[in-house]
Amino acid sequence: MTTDLHAPLSAYAGRLHATIGDRHHVASPLGAWLLLALSAAATAGSEPAGDSERAGNSGSGAEGLAAALGTDLASAATVARALLDAPHPLVASATALWLRAGRRTDEPAGWRAALPAATEVGTLPDQAGLDAWAREHTLGLIETFPLKVHPDVVFALASALATRISWAQPFEVTDARALGPASAWARDLRRALRSPDHGHQGAIVTTDRAGDVIVHAARAQATDGAGLVVLSVAAAPHVPATDVLAAAYDLSAGAAGGAQPPGRRSLFDLPLGDTALWTLREERVRTRARDGREERHRAVLPCWSARSEHDLTAEHLGFPAATAALAGALAQPVQGFEARQVAMARYGRYGFEAAAVTGMFGTVSLPPEGVARTAELRFGHPYAVVAVATDTTADGATGPWHGVPVFSAWISEPEDLPDADV
Repeated sequence: MTTDLHAPLSAYAGRLHATIGDRHHVASPLGAWLLLALSAAATAGSEPAGDSERAGNSGSGAEGLAAALGTDLASAATVARALLDAPHPLVASATALWLRAGRRTDEPAGWRAALPAATEVGTLPDQAGLDAWAREHTLGLIETFPLKVHPDVVFALASALATRISWAQPFEVTDARALGPASAWARDLRRALRSPDHGHQGAIVTTDRAGDVIVHAARAQATDGAGLVVLSVAAAPHVPATDVLAAAYDLSAGAAGGAQPPGRRSLFDLPLGDTALWTLREERVRTRARDGREERHRAVLPCWSARSEHDLTAEHLGFPAATAALAGALAQPVQGFEARQVAMARYGRYGFEAAAVTGMFGTVSLPPEGVARTAELRFGHPYAVVAVATDTTADGATGPWHGVPVFSAWISEPEDLPDADV
């Protein structure tokens, strides 16, 4: 399953991070991707005809959704179900689909059964309820839901991911000047983290997207055989953030297994001295290396934390298509949508914690509050009736029968309601 998900998720992460830009931020591409996959599950499980046709554009929604997911809808739904119904011991996960009370869905519909068993389905909570859901499912790391509920919201889809881990081997502490003479951080900070002699991994790797990069991997204390690896990847200062992030995602494919990354460079093939990314020195030691040449890697990193909010409404992030597809599955008259993610993370000497909540609202345009008058219309004398055909396609175009009066009548001899219909 990792192989099935890694490529489409990496591609999605590239689009998301490119949209955010190179400002300091944290995000969860997986959290956003899971919402799209839940939309795919509901779409795949809904009735193929009536409901999707009434949604107006769910056909194009399904195509756009598959393009955003990077895989077909059935495969995405299968991956989401596998992840959510068998949660990772170190990654808390939750998803929910809520409908506003009183909104119609055509039953029986297959969309409920198609969702992962772990996905909560119910009535749309108020804002306090949404905020409480965010806190509950992120270990308290996210205090508020990323969207504000309002009367126009027809349905809401949400995902939450969170982790709080301790390193298997904590970092040591060093002077921030170890970050390098060219580093502005070395001047602004007092202390930094240095990887211990054992328990962490480091490498210099040649990549296609970012050239030579330095890589550090810290592992969490394992739980029931499951763990978490936090990979840090840096390239030369001039390399764009999108390329470095892409290289990091590529390298992450093999990080879980602990294998040396492809493209790893031998330290004995590199010149001694300083570069923008490393200092390489040589000394005489006693070693058990077979050829008498031992390679060691130590990493110096700063502590960091980030809290970010991301607008997910750009078309290439998939939420317009997800809204159209989900509206068809739920038979809801959705006219608009909102999508947003809030994320946080902290990286320190003893561990790492991170959380993200992603939310999507399907909305209708409702009038403002005012005064209503109701007229009871009484057809108590002769009147006319005209039956007019409608003929529209899924993309909103009209056919030859649209607006054609098919039957008409003048009613002057009414009849009583038959007993059978009482």
